Parts: sequence; C-alpha cells; structure tokens
Amino acid sequence: MESQVQPKLIIHGGAGSSLHGKGGLEAVRRSLYIVVEEIYSLLLSGATASEAVVQGCQMLEDNPRFNAGTGSVLQSDGQIRMSASLMDGASGRFSGVINISRVKNPIDLAQFLQNSPDRVLSDLGSAELAREMQIPSYNALTDLRLQEWIQERQDNFKSTMAGVVAEPELIESSNAGRGTIGVVALDAYGRLAAGTSTGGKGFERIGRVSDSAMPAGNYATSNAGVSCTGIGEDIIDECLAPRIVVRVTDGMSLKDAMQRSFGEAHQNKRDLGAIALDVSGAIAWGKTSEILLAAYHNGEKIGDTLEWNDSELIGYC
Repeated sequence: MESQVQPKLIIHGGAGSSLHGKGGLEAVRRSLYIVVEEIYSLLLSGATASEAVVQGCQMLEDNPRFNAGTGSVLQSDGQIRMSASLMDGASGRFSGVINISRVKNPIDLAQFLQNSPDRVLSDLGSAELAREMQIPSYNALTDLRLQEWIQERQDNFKSTMAGVVAEPELIESSNAGRGTIGVVALDAYGRLAAGTSTGGKGFERIGRVSDSAMPAGNYATSNAGVSCTGIGEDIIDECLAPRIVVRVTDGMSLKDAMQRSFGEAHQNKRDLGAIALDVSGAIAWGKTSEILLAAYHNGEKIGDTLEWNDSELIGYC
C-alpha cells in the first residue's frame, strides 16, 4: 500500500492538578518529547498506526514517571494491578487486559489479543495469557510509589487517588492526579489507532475496573481515535471516547465534537481529559482538570499542552 497522508501523532501521560513548578514540568516535557520523536520517526518509516501506538505505549509504560507499567500506583492492599487496551481503527477491533499483575508491558497483551476470538481478559485470564506468551514475571514497583502508599496508609487512605506523576516533591502533596498513558496515531496510509494503559487510581477497592480497558476510555474507527485520562468513573459515565468518535463519524468536525463533548462533561462536573486525531489529520485535546500532560507532532513540529491552563476546554491544531 502506498503512503497517502502526512502521519500525525498525539500522546498523553495523564491529567491532574499540579506539576509543582518548572522542574516537574520540564522533566515531564522531556519524557513526552522523547516518545513523540521516536514514534513519529517510526510512522515516517512506514509503521502502521497500531504498531506506532503499541511502541509508544511501551515507552510510556517503561518510564517510571508515569502511572502505567513501571511506576504504576499501588491499590489499597499494596498490590499493583494494571489495565490496557488497543483499538485498531482500520479493523474496528478493540482488545484489552484488566487488572493484570507482574508484567512489564500490559499493552503487549492487548496487542496479542487483537487476533484472538476472546479480546478482553480480566485478571486471571490475563495472567494465564501472559504465561502462554512466556512473558517473564516483572515487578513494576518503584520506591516512590511504595513511599506514596505507605504515607497514604498512615493517613488511612483518605486520598481518592495517587499522584499523576511520580516525583519526590509530589509524594509529599495531597493534590490529586489521574495517571494514565495513551497514544493516538494516524499513519501514512490514513489508518488510525488508539492505545491506553494505566496502573489505576491508586488506593482503590480490590477489583475496581479502569476505563482504560473499556471503549469508554479508548476508541478508534476509520474516522477518528481518542484516548482518555482522568477519573475513570467520570470517563465511563460520559462514555467519552466513543461519544467524540461517533460525533465525528456523524459529520461533526473533530474540533466541534470535542467542544460539545467537553462542554457536556464540564456541565456534569466531570474530571477528565482526552487526546484525539481524525482521518483528515486534525489534532485535538481537551480537559476539565487543571492540567493535561500531552504532546503531539503535527507533521511539522512537536508541541505540548503542559502550560495550557487557560479557560478553554479544548485545544487543536
């Protein structure tokens, strides 16, 4: 297949309320830009949207700064349970794993399940699949996340969730963060894909299921792709990712679909964010939280949303 369009890419590392100054901001920016540069080069070399999304998610999962893979938050019982999903817009297939433990890259299992008759597996099924795939056991725990959990346990788990970014100065803070990572890509052949991965809210009830392994939080078709971040329950209640994609499919511009969807989320007092691409190459992002940790490549240059704190609910390029 010959290339037809200029590839586009947008990624996120979560949403929240604070980055605690320039040090945190610049560190997060560097982390995001490294991923954007490498994955955009892949797209230019002919990688498919799904391949780019999976590799981008792997890189973000491997960065202990973000709440996915290595650096995932601990749940109320002190265990790490991760969820991830992949949706290929060209095939229309959604696949994912829910509450899996002791693997390095949950997105790898979601990718494997793209070609399975059973495409979403929960904890026990995910663990069995990891054994079948001969994925080595891996401990995703970091010292910072352990400190965070110990501190919260001493406070009887009064926080509703853990910090969005694992930084020493943030562990001392009670500011809420919503940690997820996500990638949306448009490849040179005009195909879209979206992937999302998370360690969860942190401190949650055992068995709680994140939006990251549901279409509500990660959705792509041949028309548009969306990856969400924020409070999972709010994303589920809004059915945010498919809501945006369906509006684009029905003829709305991506900008207008994002504007309407985030206007509704704001009215409903939701706490969330999303990144999006459409088949024309339009890039958009939105948030009702204070900050959105996103970066993108528009075909000409890299940009980000880290200092985007104005009153607008959405941004686009």
